[in-house]
Order: sequence, then C-alpha cells, then structure tokens
Amino acid sequence: METNEQLLKQLSEVKGIGGHEAQVRHLFKELATPYAENFVQDGLGGIFAQHTGHADGPRVMMAAHLDEVGFMVSQITDKGFIKFVPIGGWWSQVVLAQQVDITTREGKVFRGVTGSKPPHVLTPEARKAPIDLADVFIDLGASSKEQVLEWGIRPGDMITPYIEYQRMNGTPFLLGKAWDNRIGVAVALEVLKYAHEHGHETVLFTGANVQEEVGLRGAKVATHMICPDISIALDTGTAGDTPGMTPQEADSELGKGPQILIYDASMIPQKGFRDFVVDIAEEEGIPFQYTVIKGGGTDAGAQHQSLNGIPSIAITIPVRYLHSHTSIIHEDDFKHTVQLVTAILKRLNKETVAQIYANA
Repeated sequence: METNEQLLKQLSEVKGIGGHEAQVRHLFKELATPYAENFVQDGLGGIFAQHTGHADGPRVMMAAHLDEVGFMVSQITDKGFIKFVPIGGWWSQVVLAQQVDITTREGKVFRGVTGSKPPHVLTPEARKAPIDLADVFIDLGASSKEQVLEWGIRPGDMITPYIEYQRMNGTPFLLGKAWDNRIGVAVALEVLKYAHEHGHETVLFTGANVQEEVGLRGAKVATHMICPDISIALDTGTAGDTPGMTPQEADSELGKGPQILIYDASMIPQKGFRDFVVDIAEEEGIPFQYTVIKGGGTDAGAQHQSLNGIPSIAITIPVRYLHSHTSIIHEDDFKHTVQLVTAILKRLNKETVAQIYANA
C-alpha cells in the first residue's frame, strides 16, 4: 500500500472542532464519492458512505470521528482580544504561544496567537503553577472590539490550531494537527476503496461521527441511524515511547502496529469480537499492540451501548502529543491499521457474525 500523502495533508489541515465539522464532512464526501453507492447523514452531521457487498449480509459500521480538539470564541474584549472556551480536552501547558485560526460563519479565516501575562510580572509561586485556561487569550493584532466585529468574528466561531503537515526529516514519522482523528478518517476512506475494488459480504457503512471529543455524542445518533450488527471505532491512542513514560501510563510504541483496545474507561469489548479481531491479526501476521487506557475512551463506548447492545471494538493508531498543536504518527501504523481492518471486513459474513454473538 502506497501512502497518499496529499490525502493525509488535506485531512490533517482541514478545520473542524466539535459542532463545526462541516468542512471535514464535505471533504470526506468529496473523497469518498468515487467508491460509495450512497451516503447517509445523521441529524448532528455524522456522515457514512454505504457500500453493499451482499444485500442480506450483516450491517457493519466502521466509524472514525470528524472533529478535532480546538476552541470556541466566547468573548471579544474592548481592546480586540479574544477569550475562548476549550472544545475537547486540553492541557493548559500546551496552549500558550501557539498560532491558531478563527473561522467566521462566512468562512473567512483570521490568524492569531495565544498569549497570557508574561512570566516577568508573575510571582515566583505563580510561575511554577500551571496556567489557568481562563487566563489565556488570543491576539489577532486588532486594536478594538469594533475592528474584530467588522471582520465578522462573533462568539461561537470556531478556533483551530494552525500547523502544516510534514514528513519529519525523510522518516516514516508524520507531523500534523488533528491526527485525532483525521487519521481514522483516512482509514475509513481506505476501507471504502478496498470494498469497492475487492468486494465483501456485508452492508458496509464507513465514515465518521461528530462531537466525539465532547463526550461521544455523535456516535449515539449515528449508531441509532445505521442499526449495525457489528461496529468498529477507528481512532487514535496514546503512545508511551517518549522519555519519562512508563508502561503503566501508556503501553504502545510508534511503528509497532495498531492498538487493539482490550479495556478503556468507556468500554470492555465484546469477547467474541475481540477474539475474532486478534485471531485475524495473528493469522495474517499483522503487527498489533494490546492496549489498556484507564482514562478516556472512544466512540465504541457509545456504539456498544446502543439499541440492544452492539458488539464493538476500538482499533486505534498510537499518537505522540495527543490534544496539542503538534502530534506525530508513524506511517507503518497507518498502513497496518488499514491492512487489519480490511482483513476483518473480508472475513465478516452472516456466519462469522453469528459466531461472534454466540461467543459473547
């Protein structure tokens, strides 16, 4: 499999926080149209491409999420500075002195930089303490509130990190914003392409939910809409291969394959489905990593509780520096995730899904 870097660049750089996913949704639809027979969209904005292999086959849902972590304009000060609220989980230490983009409802984009009181004026005690996000603001180079309003910026507008995609120094390490979870969207697109080119025995819905970063909200409505027999969350997980990390904090390494979550704070995967996925990875010789995440979860946490209970699992790509401007993935992990998920699709049919249910 050749990596489509233009695709990854587009997905990484497109803007879309929770509740403002339209740009990402439109890009997904544009990229998926050559391979999809139909699209379904829920009332919150989640979108899925449908591809039917066997009309009487099991309904299979493979879901990334469109949204990235970011911010929302909450207030414009008299002097033209922007106050904001976080959309998704942010550690305040990574927010300062970063470039951001504010997108107006008309689609205009304004560049700003995050700021706070300089350390020179802080007490020694205050310098040692993590900054409160409430004390951070965005500087647009504006002189007044009136100027900002004339630009079309209003409370509720989307704020996204600004960074350009790049391959790091000719290595397989890929730097970009929003790998959580645009790399999952890339996997969903590759699965759709595989289904179109090779066929399968399911009714496949592959795409992405909205508002994952604010509480798995979109997964609830999308699962209700699709009514799948089986669901897979295509997401990202924490890497533990940087200095100072311990296996107890994070147990995965970049380049060692996708993570198969055997436990997280939102879900214990259905045993029959977990074993089915692990067996495929081992039989196909696809590298993977067992992963436990004690805090946090994926859309599978909402999927598996929907309707009468849906056998679900999360297959994730390890990422360094999650929920920051600058995150890093490994190209081989992306490729092996696509290999694993397409191998799962190839083996799903009426009989194997029945066996998964029987082995709960």
